Amino acid sequence: MHTLCFLEPGHFHATLTLREAHPLVSPEIAVYARKGPELDDFLALVERFNRRAERPTRWRPDVREGADPLARLLDERPGDVVVLAGRNGGKARTIRRLHEAGLHVLADKPWLVCPEDLADIRASLGAWPLAREMMAGRRSATARLVKRLVDAPDLLGGFAAGAEPAIEHESVHHFEKLVDGAPLRRPPWYFDARVQGSGAVDITTHIVDQAQWLLDGQAGDATPRLLAARGWSTRVPLAAFARITRSADVPPELAPAVDGSALRVFCNAEITYAIAGVTARAATRWDVAAPAGGGDTSRVVVRGRQARLRIEQNAETAYQRRVVVEARGGRARTAHALAGALAAASAELPGVLARPLGDGAYELDVPPQLDTGHEAQFAELLDELLGWIRAGRGPAGLAERTLAKYALLAEAAAATAADEAAGH
Repeated sequence: MHTLCFLEPGHFHATLTLREAHPLVSPEIAVYARKGPELDDFLALVERFNRRAERPTRWRPDVREGADPLARLLDERPGDVVVLAGRNGGKARTIRRLHEAGLHVLADKPWLVCPEDLADIRASLGAWPLAREMMAGRRSATARLVKRLVDAPDLLGGFAAGAEPAIEHESVHHFEKLVDGAPLRRPPWYFDARVQGSGAVDITTHIVDQAQWLLDGQAGDATPRLLAARGWSTRVPLAAFARITRSADVPPELAPAVDGSALRVFCNAEITYAIAGVTARAATRWDVAAPAGGGDTSRVVVRGRQARLRIEQNAETAYQRRVVVEARGGRARTAHALAGALAAASAELPGVLARPLGDGAYELDVPPQLDTGHEAQFAELLDELLGWIRAGRGPAGLAERTLAKYALLAEAAAATAADEAAGH
């Protein structure tokens, strides 16, 4: 039986690991944190899980407040697994201290905020115990379907070469959002790139991980190599900042970012990099709030020589992911290869249908019951980590891929620092 320790749970991803009960996890959880609204929000969401009508949980938080939560956790050590999701600045050093103390760590991304964090990440990934990211993007039914299509030998016909990147990821996120049906309160530090991470490392961590996964097994050097990077800011009106943080005042550490009646947040980036013999591009942007009835949006394009994949989530798709396969060569060839790929995936993803759109394009209908939803995936990540602990090892090559990703992001952070200094 494992006892979970939560260290400074300032981001709701920490709480989502508790969305479902686990037979190998004690209902007693140790929470090490400073008193304040972040701790209050964590406990309130845990209580909502406990009181919900369907599949209620039975978590019993043991809150241990103090001025130095990490020191107290290392001294008392009530459990063997630490969940870490909150401030990203300093996270790499914290993970290293937990790792050196013999504790397993499940930590939200990004681990790296500045290039100097890379040394601590390297040390934490070097040996037992395990340190792993909360990286949920690979677990959805849509993501698994796309991976199966990319791996189908006859569908893409190999990645395309040329002026356009073979893999493009674009995403737009919003500071105002709902979690478990309630408005999310973000702490003031979330708007500080020195704490949350700049656009070059925040959402980009997730996007580069997706590209690594899609290219896993491809020939060529799998170490990402930066080609270009740029960053820019989002202006957040002070009224919106107050509404999102529920704080009347801008804290002193954010005062230099105040520009008239708005806060300048350096949270957007575009990077281009080479990996496994292809070029990839990642572009991430934060807006203040989504349009009425809207939500986060994303677009992924995978260009092959014989076919192209598009994965879209926007107003046109009712903010649900849509997968489209488009023939770039012979339409009959693409139709045959797609049918074969779906048949091969049917044991894992039953019921996926290809609906013709005309001009050699097909929209893939994924049965809703195949997907548990984004919020449910964090409990699955915890279950996976516990399985690795029981087995005494993590997946082969995971540490090396994680380190290679953060080496790329460290270079991107350094490359975009001039854009931040120039006030872009």
